[in-house]
Amino acid sequence: MTALEATAGTLADLVLAAPRSGRRRLVALAGGPASGKSTLAGALAQRLSDTGCAAQVVPMDGYHLHNPVLLARGLLDRKGAAETFDVAGFLHLVTRLHDEPEVFHPTFDRPRDIAIAASGVIGPLCDTVIVEGNYLLFDEPVWRELHAHWDFSIKLDVPMDILKSRLVDRWLDHGLTADQAEIRAEKNDMANARKVSNAPLPASIVV
Repeated sequence: MTALEATAGTLADLVLAAPRSGRRRLVALAGGPASGKSTLAGALAQRLSDTGCAAQVVPMDGYHLHNPVLLARGLLDRKGAAETFDVAGFLHLVTRLHDEPEVFHPTFDRPRDIAIAASGVIGPLCDTVIVEGNYLLFDEPVWRELHAHWDFSIKLDVPMDILKSRLVDRWLDHGLTADQAEIRAEKNDMANARKVSNAPLPASIVV
């Protein structure tokens, strides 16, 4: 058994024991960029589904503002910062996930760098939704309203130096030069990670 599988197994037991406030259980999986959110969310959803608890992952990335909107606001180079998301729309989605039998949501096409409306669906058979993103436990206006909706919340606590190393590698893999990768990681991704770290809301468990 890998470390990831062991972690997902332990978290699955805790999630299943958590009370729910609606027909579906809502789990927040929060962490900085390159903290491993997507990988762990997928593993946790699979582990829950293997126990007979149908689970799906909803990333908050579908609520990125469109690039032309960001460009008009002078925010394109800050894409991924809290102010570059439609947080009101995302909060509305989360409120619907509790009890509505079928909920459509946008997803993010990373190769094309755009959000696609209504391209994801949470159906009536889904028992648990794992929402993953950077700002799910963020104590700033509007974002903090999400906190009341989580039946269980997980924070990934990865040291900043490890995050930066992973981020530089990520941008190198995207074809940036070493200098460009360093600047991209430090000026945007790490700035976002530090902002969340400086304004945290409590999690049910820290991993």
